[in-house]
This record gives sequence, structure tokens and C-alpha cells, in this order.
Amino acid sequence: MFRIVEKSRFSEKVYRIVVEAPRVARARRAGHFVIVRTGAGGERIPLTIADADVQRGTITLIVQAVGASTERICALETGDCFDDVVGPLGRATDIGRRGTVLCCGGGVGVAPLLPIVKAMKEAGNRVVSVIAARNKDLVILEDEVRRWSDELIVMTDDGSYGQKGLVTTGAEEVLQREPVDEAVAIGPAVMMKYVAELTRRYNVPTICSLNTIMVDGTGMCGACRVTVGGKTRFVCVDGPEFDAHQVDFDEMIMRMRAYTTKP
Repeated sequence: MFRIVEKSRFSEKVYRIVVEAPRVARARRAGHFVIVRTGAGGERIPLTIADADVQRGTITLIVQAVGASTERICALETGDCFDDVVGPLGRATDIGRRGTVLCCGGGVGVAPLLPIVKAMKEAGNRVVSVIAARNKDLVILEDEVRRWSDELIVMTDDGSYGQKGLVTTGAEEVLQREPVDEAVAIGPAVMMKYVAELTRRYNVPTICSLNTIMVDGTGMCGACRVTVGGKTRFVCVDGPEFDAHQVDFDEMIMRMRAYTTKP
């Protein structure tokens, strides 16, 4: 059993949950995720590891309540346990000395972005981060991202905090003023699509972390398949990170709409 040792709330539907999982904490790298399950017959939910503490043997998960299973997870309290925490899964981020790295995160996509920001900074890069949300109340992990960034730009759709505009507005501000060697985009699929279109115009290599529907997390079910560079890839084992300029986002968005109606 995997005990919850801390729980806090960012907003009405977004929670930070710290779970005891010592073996996962030791093996985890930036870009990895876990699949969790709670309750008898519970659905398997993929969640990015936002942080880990090897000394405490814990991992940090950011969970947004968007359906029955995530609502059940968000209802758990400190002292409760997950039935399963499987991982780390996926391929770790390719961290290296790039120069200037532009890190773009939208909504809860800031959670998987954080360990990449930290790792890129520790590798000796200049890191400029742009995080965005619909409004001030939905901005998450601002202090943590700021700690590991040389510069942080905060965007909100309604202008209630930071600058008014989308993540692409802040990203283009950076691209126009200085050379960028690599970009990272994590967030809703449509956001990553438009960041990729933007960075393509500036000839900046861009990595995205995809959030497709997953079932087993081992590449057997095929639910998470995407088309990258004209070839079928499985996000759970080939990703979750891919060359954003090669991803067929329109196909991915269409497939993700298959289960939008809650039964």
C-alpha cells in the first residue's frame, strides 16, 4: 500500500498529493510518470511525477479532478493509501547542455514541466519559463518554477495575474528578443499544438510531453497511440516526450475526445 503523507489544494479541483513510494522515488527521473489505482476495480490513472524526495521515500503528484476516478483520488486524505503506484514509466527527458531553454507550461501541465525546468537548470542551461492558466486562481507551482528559472513569465487568459494572454504570447516575447536553443511545451493538446507551430516559425527544436488516454501503460493496449513523423508511436513506452514538430496533434485531439462524456 502507498500511504499519502501530505495533501494540499491549489484550487477547487487541483490537488498536490505526496505519496510514500521509496523505490519509485529512487528510480525516477525528469519526464517519468506513474500509473495509480485506488479502490477495488479502480481505473488506472497516469500521473506525472512532479517531484521526489529520495530521503523521505516520497513522490509528489498533481491531480486534477476531471472525472469519476480522479475525483475519487482527490477525495483521499492524509493517511489514506493508493492500492497501486506503478512506475516509473516512460522514457526520461533527454537532459543536456543546450544553452537557452524555453519551458512552456499550461494549466496542470506545469506539474510535469517543473522537474524538467529543474533538471535543465542543474545541467547548466539558461532557463526561461512561461506558465499560463485561465485565471490567477489556477496558476500552480509558480514559486517552484521561479526558483529554478533564470526568468519566469506568468500569463493568464483574463489578465487577473501576470500578463494577459496565452502561453504563446509570452513564448513569442522571448523568441523575438533572444536566441533560444530548445523549447519544451507541456499542457493541453491544443496549447502544445500552437506552441509547436510558433517555434517552427523560429526554427527552434521543441519537445512536448503528450497526455493521451492510457490503459495499461506497457504498450499492449494501444489506447495511447499517436502519429509522430508519419509513424505510429505509443506514448506510454515510446514517450511521453516527442518532437513536437512531428506530432499529428489534430489526430491526437480527435482521439482524446472519444471519452469526453462522463457515464
